This record gives sequence, C-alpha cells and structure tokens, in this order.
Amino acid sequence: MAFTKDQEFLISLHGQPSPQKFDYVEGFVIVDDSLINSWRSSFLSPLNPIKLSSVNPDGGVLYCLEITKNYAESDAHTVDEDIEALSKKLKFIPNLVFKTDVPYVEFLDRVHTSELKLRSQGLWDVPHPWINLFVPKSKISDFDKVVFKRILGKNTSGPILIYPMNKHKSSVVTPDEEVFYVVGLLRSAASSGSANNDSINDDIDETQSVEYLSQQNDDIVKYCGEAGIMVKKYLPHFETQEEWMDHYGQKWDHFLKLKNKFDPRRVLATGQRIFTTNMNKKTKKY
Repeated sequence: MAFTKDQEFLISLHGQPSPQKFDYVEGFVIVDDSLINSWRSSFLSPLNPIKLSSVNPDGGVLYCLEITKNYAESDAHTVDEDIEALSKKLKFIPNLVFKTDVPYVEFLDRVHTSELKLRSQGLWDVPHPWINLFVPKSKISDFDKVVFKRILGKNTSGPILIYPMNKHKSSVVTPDEEVFYVVGLLRSAASSGSANNDSINDDIDETQSVEYLSQQNDDIVKYCGEAGIMVKKYLPHFETQEEWMDHYGQKWDHFLKLKNKFDPRRVLATGQRIFTTNMNKKTKKY
C-alpha cells in the first residue's frame, strides 16, 4: 500500500546528503476517532479536527506519517524547498497535512510534555499492557488486514506506532528479512475512576481493562503464529527456555557460546530467565 511504500522509500534515503532526506520517520495507525485529535497525535493540527468518516466514509483506518527536517539558521532559507521536493515523492491527502516548526530540544522532549499533562489529570500511573513486535516486510499487509482492521476493533486505548527498519541497522533479534516493521501497541488500561478519554468515569469499559488488552496482545501473537508470520517480540517476557530458543532462532547457538564464554556462572541477567543454572553442566559419574 502507499503508506508502506512511502515509509520504505524514506528509510532507503539513509546515507544521502541532508537536503535529500528527512531526519526522522515514524508512522501511526489510527482506528478510532478519540486518538486523532488528542495529545498523542501531535502531528495533526488541534485547530483542524477531523474524523475518520471524513477520510473514509466506509470506515477503516487512517495511516499517518510523522517526518522531520532538521536545519540550522544558515539553512532556514532553503529548508522549505527541500521539504517540498521530498514531499512530492510521497502519496498523501493534501488537506490533512499539518506542519509545525519547533526547536530541536522541544521536539526531543515532546513525550515528557505529554507526560506532564497526563500526570496533572491523574492518568499517568495506570497499567500499560504494551506489546512491541518486529514484523517481516513481506507479511505487513497480512498483519494490517487482520490485526489493525479486525482484532483491534475501534477502541485501541492508545497509539499504534508502525515504521520500517533495515535489518543491518539493528543489533536485536529481528525477522530474517532485510526490511522489517516495528509495530508498537502502546496502550493504557483504565484504572478505577479513570478512562482514556481524559475524563473521570466510574464505569470502566471492558475494552479498556488490563485483562482485555493483555488478551488482545495474546490473540495478535497467536494469529501471527497460525498465519506463519514470523514476528519477533522486542523485550519479550518468556516463561521457558524453549521459547527463548525459538526467539533467537539460528542465533541461539552463537548466543549460548558467548554466554558460556563470558558468563559461565550465569551471574548476569538472571531476571529474564533465559538460561537455567544447570545448563551445559558436566556430571562425572562414579
């Protein structure tokens, strides 16, 4: 689809001279109106509220790109031209484009600004059943059709991030494809007396509960396994060593070799329970 093609094109520009690339690329998938005009969608203008129905009368989802261009005062006279030249190569809805110009430090600190707002409303210290997956490029369309458009429904309880990465730019365990997608479901569960629409509500919607969102995460992973989508979890929590071995795949033997060499007594990272204390121990029989 146009959204993924645009993102893949943008990351392919890495290494090009500054005028010929953007400096930051991130994608969002929005499936419910409550997230469009909230603090989570700073890339959309609060002065120009929109609804999903205005974009697609038949429903569906809204795919958004957030891109930035860094510049110094000496380049201020050409930065708009550079942005326009790059933007012409992308497919987007012109009347939904929103631009803002902020200091670089303010951009880096944008999440903290949102945190302060939520803390002031008592909505920060709530459960966050997040899940981050690496999805192979070849399967992102299948993932989109089932996860974004069916499993999640119309109430996501938080932002959905999606953007591609090059395998050789990452040191973590990733799918066996040169390009993969990072999909982050950054949901917030409602606690007693709060709701995700920033209002006090004693009647918590079941779809905002920790149990519901956690089960939804499990359903997504289960679907991927049944559909043959070889996703990898980022910072996973597994209960058994077999799950860790499956996670590392072909890298497991090398990983185990390094563990035996540099941490033979299993002192480091015991909380993740990747290795059992008696693994590979030799027994002398009398």
